[in-house]
Amino acid sequence: MSPELKDLLTVGEVAARTGVAPSALRFYEAEGLITAERNSGNQRMYRRHMLRRISLILAARRLGIPLAEVAVVFGTLPADRAPSHRDWVRVSRVWKSELEDRRRYIMNLERQLIACIGCGCLSMRSCDLLNPADELGTRGQGPVRLDEPD
Repeated sequence: MSPELKDLLTVGEVAARTGVAPSALRFYEAEGLITAERNSGNQRMYRRHMLRRISLILAARRLGIPLAEVAVVFGTLPADRAPSHRDWVRVSRVWKSELEDRRRYIMNLERQLIACIGCGCLSMRSCDLLNPADELGTRGQGPVRLDEPD
């Protein structure tokens, strides 16, 4: 078998290696996240380096990173070869920054939740201090403070 053919994996092989259903592989391909080639029998074949992309998609999903953001990052990676270590470091830095922003946002939500429940309002004693004359009511319905940045 030629080295080029060894580099190609069938849908079944990729699904077995990654744990991703063939239908999800087709979806990722349709979204431009991965690419496939067709063999002489018109069977979809994936280059071995697509396994890394698929693994990164799965990791991003676990981290709550939307596929649209994955697509943006993948747009900066080479499609014709396996990304280098430098490429992966750059990608991880982008996502690390986003995760840090999310962590700060969640910590701020937690502080607000403990302090006031976002002013919806469940604490009539505190609201005279934090929301006199229902000033927050002019900003819309629901817990408007929970959407405030730190």
